[in-house]
Amino acid sequence: MRILAIDVGTGTQDIMIYDDEKELENSIKLVLPSPHLFISQQIREIENDLYFNGEIMGGGKIKRSLLEHMEKGYKVVMEEIPAKTIRDKISQVEALGIEIASSEKEYKDYTKITLGDINITQLSEFLLGYDLEFDFDEIAIAVQDHGYNENMGDRDFRFEKIRERLKEPIKPEEFSFKGNVPEYYTRMKAVERCLEKEGIDKKPVLIDTKFASIAGMCYDETASKLNSFIAIDIGNGHTTAASIENGKIQAIFEHHTSSLTPESLENYLKRLADGVITNEEVYNDHGHGAHVINPISKIEKVIVSGPKRELIEKTNLDWHHACPGGDVMMTGTIGLIKTLEGLDV
Repeated sequence: MRILAIDVGTGTQDIMIYDDEKELENSIKLVLPSPHLFISQQIREIENDLYFNGEIMGGGKIKRSLLEHMEKGYKVVMEEIPAKTIRDKISQVEALGIEIASSEKEYKDYTKITLGDINITQLSEFLLGYDLEFDFDEIAIAVQDHGYNENMGDRDFRFEKIRERLKEPIKPEEFSFKGNVPEYYTRMKAVERCLEKEGIDKKPVLIDTKFASIAGMCYDETASKLNSFIAIDIGNGHTTAASIENGKIQAIFEHHTSSLTPESLENYLKRLADGVITNEEVYNDHGHGAHVINPISKIEKVIVSGPKRELIEKTNLDWHHACPGGDVMMTGTIGLIKTLEGLDV
């Protein structure tokens, strides 16, 4: 079975084409800038009014680039669906000065940009240009999706859905979806639509980037020999940590990386392992939240991944940089592959 795995992060999109008949290390691997970085660069280079179509995607720097573009005197028009890349509430998008496209107007003189986290056609053309084989039986994709509820803030809603899924200890792979993505996960639904538009008839496996990373860390050579440990992804924007025992998540917390110090991180991880961390303490510290089912017996080691992982080195914890398959950049993609392999496909 050949699997195309794409982990779309804030800084990079990490891609692997895995063939279960070959060694993992011989997989085709790419580390490319995240789509929002490429589009932000496009916006900065264009000296014209802009029209956006396409899908919801990770916004990243796009909002700031659009505001700077309008400050130059240019107009920005967005179709309603891709406009939700900026804010889920269209009224908030319009309040920024962005016009929502009307079927009664023509925008023929505008430069058009298509939004979307996934572009399989572009990827295939790139690989085929190097005479590399591009075919796959299954596809697995990770994007960060907080979910959307108009009556609830992002932080609250994200952890409400995590608590619903984590009623008992489960493997991180069990946070995935295959053909059953709820409508409130708007970014994941947009990925499904992107693939349909490109003629991909197979339903992808979809999972949040943080759980893909945690899943990948569990298959690190060092982690696979442990019974109870912490798996932590220290990302550019968010830090997510799960206490693991017997291969299953026992507790989880998530915070903004910029708000953490080595001291506060160490304290949070110890309280996570002891099962005494509370949602209120993390939330009131401007983090996302926490959810505990059980304490773990001990922290045998902290397995760490993510671009800001050096933060763990300033703590007194026993840590190990995750390197599943021998590549620190492929932690999320290996989590995707292991997730898909565990499903009945």
